[in-house]
Amino acid sequence: MRWLPALYVAFLLLLEPVTPVQWPVSFLLIALPLVAAYAHGPAVVAAVTVFAVVFEGVLAGTPCCAGRSVGYLWERHYVASYISTALVGVLGTILAAHRIRRERTLATVRSVAETAQRVLLRPVPRRLGQICVETLYLSAAAEARIGGDLYEAVPTAYGVRLLIGDVRGKGLVAVETAAAMLGAFREAAHDEPDLAGVARRVEKSMNRRAAQLPGSEGAERFVTAVFAEIPDAEPVVRIVNCGHPPPLLIARDSVTELDSADPSLPLNLGVLAGDDYHVEVVPFHPGNQLLLYTDGVTEARDRAGDFYPLAERVRSWCRFPPRELLDSLHQDLLAHTGGNLDDDTAALAAYRIPGDAPDRDRDCGSHGQER
Repeated sequence: MRWLPALYVAFLLLLEPVTPVQWPVSFLLIALPLVAAYAHGPAVVAAVTVFAVVFEGVLAGTPCCAGRSVGYLWERHYVASYISTALVGVLGTILAAHRIRRERTLATVRSVAETAQRVLLRPVPRRLGQICVETLYLSAAAEARIGGDLYEAVPTAYGVRLLIGDVRGKGLVAVETAAAMLGAFREAAHDEPDLAGVARRVEKSMNRRAAQLPGSEGAERFVTAVFAEIPDAEPVVRIVNCGHPPPLLIARDSVTELDSADPSLPLNLGVLAGDDYHVEVVPFHPGNQLLLYTDGVTEARDRAGDFYPLAERVRSWCRFPPRELLDSLHQDLLAHTGGNLDDDTAALAAYRIPGDAPDRDRDCGSHGQER
């Protein structure tokens, strides 16, 4: 873009010799200040305007320069074209100044959004006891890089407790709801002895917050979520599913969808059917991996409108360590959608390390080849 003005002038120089003398190519220089405004600041646009006016006169007099005076150009050439170029140059200078202000504002917004995202979705430790954890977050709004998908991993006395969720809606309302839910989970994960109690505690916190909102706004702020607990001493994972896409259990050569036999309603809708949460207990042996994700993954569409086949794709990555698994998912999602995500996307991979492994980095990638 910065070379666009020079390319435009080069185009005119190539066009001038092949056009009739009666047709003044110099008129096309009127657009040069606007071309420059796309990539340069006001000072450069003003300089380009002066150049365009002068060069316009040169091009206009080129076919008959010999023996002609500058006054001849004013007699034979349309004076209005010089004035028009100058006026367009003033407009281009204003547009360039406005563009720079907008770019600075957007950069500030991005910086604030990234800071808020780091506070909301703080980095998860790579290893929690015998569990390796990696995360992925992709916002559909690239200019904001923040949305309503959420995840968390907390080491507790009851094992590693995981959460992934998807807030209904977008924007600041979704971010506020996500922040409230994460705060409630981080407290409840340490205090409640069973996983159903964690979900119940988060539900009550969401209900209290929703009651403070006017009208029906509170009832519309519901969250689908999966709570998971991986105890240190038992080769199992406990799961409470609140209207969320089922996790995937990844073994060495197989992928299993952990559909709940008795799923609960999304959080903040529990008042409609009580707060009874069913805990599923699934074998989770050393070397197994658990993949939690939001519907931004499974509902991603390609150009033909087909959904992303997550379980099918993951089967070819069974032996990948968590980081490589999520990196492969990231790249494959972008390839499937052509780089156009319609919804926020979050994923969390948890891998149980075999045996006693003191080396965190090496053992979190020991069952595959690290990138």
